[in-house]
Amino acid sequence: MKNLIVQFSRVFVGILFIISGLIKLNDPVGFSYKLAEYFGETVLNLPIFIPFSLAIALFIVIFETVLGFMLLVGFRSKFTVWSLLLMIVFFTFLTFYSAYFNKVTDCGCFGDALKLTPWQSFTKDVILLFFIVILFTHKNLIQPLFSTKTTSRLVIVSIVLCCFMGYWVLNHLPLKDFRAYKVGTNIMEAMKIPEDAPKSVVEMVFIYKVNGVDKEFREKDLMSIPDGATFVDRKDNVISEGYVPPIHDFTMEKDGSDYKEELLKEPKLMVFVTYDLMKSDEKGLQILEALNKKAQAKGYKVIGMTASILDEIKSITKKYGYTFDFYFCDATTLKTIERANPSIIILENGTITQKVHYNDSTTLDL
Repeated sequence: MKNLIVQFSRVFVGILFIISGLIKLNDPVGFSYKLAEYFGETVLNLPIFIPFSLAIALFIVIFETVLGFMLLVGFRSKFTVWSLLLMIVFFTFLTFYSAYFNKVTDCGCFGDALKLTPWQSFTKDVILLFFIVILFTHKNLIQPLFSTKTTSRLVIVSIVLCCFMGYWVLNHLPLKDFRAYKVGTNIMEAMKIPEDAPKSVVEMVFIYKVNGVDKEFREKDLMSIPDGATFVDRKDNVISEGYVPPIHDFTMEKDGSDYKEELLKEPKLMVFVTYDLMKSDEKGLQILEALNKKAQAKGYKVIGMTASILDEIKSITKKYGYTFDFYFCDATTLKTIERANPSIIILENGTITQKVHYNDSTTLDL
C-alpha cells in the first residue's frame, strides 16, 4: 500500500510539473512579465532582478520540466526530490503572500492556458507539497525505470529538447497561442458585454477625519457622521466581480481620440506592434518600412501601435524613415497581443488572420 501511494505521488507530481513547465516554456516571455511583476516594488521589492526576468524565467521553466521528467524516470531521486521540495516550498510561500496581501491576481503557474486566482494557486501548491513530502520521506522507493546509462541519456535529451524549444519560441512565436488575441479572434466581438452578464457589486466607503483620526463610513452610515468631521477620501470595495470580456483594454488612440472602431472596419489592415520602441529589436525595426510599402502596394492600410511617448515615436520615425502613423495603446495590452517586439499582425474587418514574429515576416501571406 505504501509503495502504491508513493508511485501515485511520483506520477502525479511528475506529470503536473512537466505540464506546468511546458506550458510556460511555450511562452517564456509571458512568464518573464509575470516574474517582473513579482520582482516589482509592490510585491517582493527586488527590482534588481527585473532586467534578468527572461533569463530567470527560462531557467525556471526548463528546470521545472526536467525535474518532472527526472522524477518519472527515477534519475538521481535524492537530488530530484530535494529540488522539488525546495521549489514547492518557495512557490507555496509566494502564492500565499500574493493571495493574502492581494498582490498578484494570477500566479502564471499555467501561463495563459489556465487562469488561477491567488487562493486557487496556493491550494494547488499545498496539494503538491503534500505529495512531495510523501516522496521526500520515501525516497528509497523511487527507483530508476531503466539502467543508469539509459536514464542519464534520456535526461540529457530532455534538457536539449527543452533548450531548443525555448530558443525556438523566443525567435518565433509560442507554438500554441492561449491569449485573447489569437488568430481567428474578432477584437470588437471579444470586447462586447452580453446584456445578461453579471454586474460588479461595489460598496462605496467614505473616509472622514474624526477628532484627528481617519474613520471609514459605509453608505448606510452617512447619516451618523459626527458634526465637525472632515471628508478625506472615497474608495470602492468590490464585493463581487462582474463579467469581464476577454478583451477590455484595447485602444487605438491618436491626438486624444480613439480610432479603433474606424480602423477595425478596414478590410485589409497591417499593424506593427511594439510596446516600447526604445526596447525594440533593431533588426525588427529595420524591416518595417519595407513591409509597409509592400503592404500598401497590395491595398493594405498600415499603422504602428506602441505605448512609447511622442518624442520617442518621432525619433524612431526619423531614424528609420517610417511613412506610417503610430497609435497609442497600453503597454500591458500590447505585450498581451504579441510577444515579439516588434511583431506584425494582419486583420480583416477586425478579425486577426495572421500574427508573425519579425523573424518570420517573409512568411506573411499578403
